[in-house]
Amino acid sequence: MSSPTVAIDPQSTSRFVDTPKFRIHYYEAGQGHPLVLLHGSGPGATGWSNFQSNIAHLAQTNRVIAVDMPGWGRSDTQTAETGYDHPSALIDLLDALGLSRAALVGNSLGGTTAVEVAHRAPERVSHLITMGVPFPGQNYYSAGNGPSEGQKVLEEAYRQPTAENMKRLVSIMCFDPKWATDELAELRSAAASEHTEHLESYLKRPLPRPYFSLQPQQLREINVPTLAIHGRDDRVVSYENSLRLVSTLPDSRLLLLNRCGHWAQIEHADEFNRVTAQFVAQA
Repeated sequence: MSSPTVAIDPQSTSRFVDTPKFRIHYYEAGQGHPLVLLHGSGPGATGWSNFQSNIAHLAQTNRVIAVDMPGWGRSDTQTAETGYDHPSALIDLLDALGLSRAALVGNSLGGTTAVEVAHRAPERVSHLITMGVPFPGQNYYSAGNGPSEGQKVLEEAYRQPTAENMKRLVSIMCFDPKWATDELAELRSAAASEHTEHLESYLKRPLPRPYFSLQPQQLREINVPTLAIHGRDDRVVSYENSLRLVSTLPDSRLLLLNRCGHWAQIEHADEFNRVTAQFVAQA
């Protein structure tokens, strides 16, 4: 039987570390094999807002590091000079923290970062867990004829980060409206307002999207144990993306959740926490 979950707050777990290009903020709790939690995109996304339902539970068995990636939260932003290379930034973070190997757990954009690192530096990745990850092919970040419904709302929230747009953003991320709380919308709104330079950086980023560049043959080379988790009702990134992932990566499996949107770690926190801890312990 696992021990009771210890209450963890964002102040006591807050940390900073300097890497060659960025000062990166993260939240840290627990001991054991490291789990690096990587948030998705969207204005106001942070390691805490994405994973506040998971950190305390996972920290019972593992050293948990929930990162504000460059361009988000309290970390430095990205510019044309620094580039928009999240995988390199993550490898630099692992080096700065003295982590030779870690399990990477990535939601959406964070999932693409994790997949890229698993290809570039497989010796640094013990396990790969993705939630709602976009994966190249048909309906990649789209609805087949343009951006997905959720992606349109996300982009509008970047252009106009009003309270109303933040509420629309958290609502479209969830299947059940009860999870799209005013508190979560306010948390993301406050984070976005505190660092408007991140919003400007995102809107100035080069197109096509700079965060994922692997080709199909490169993806087939990834042999890290992989668990893809996806919501059947995801309106941001269709679950077909994770079907392609597990049909491409040789050592992978899929957990498809009904009545679940883009945030499996929030809407189905208990199941997400349980299967993540078990996968890392056993795989």
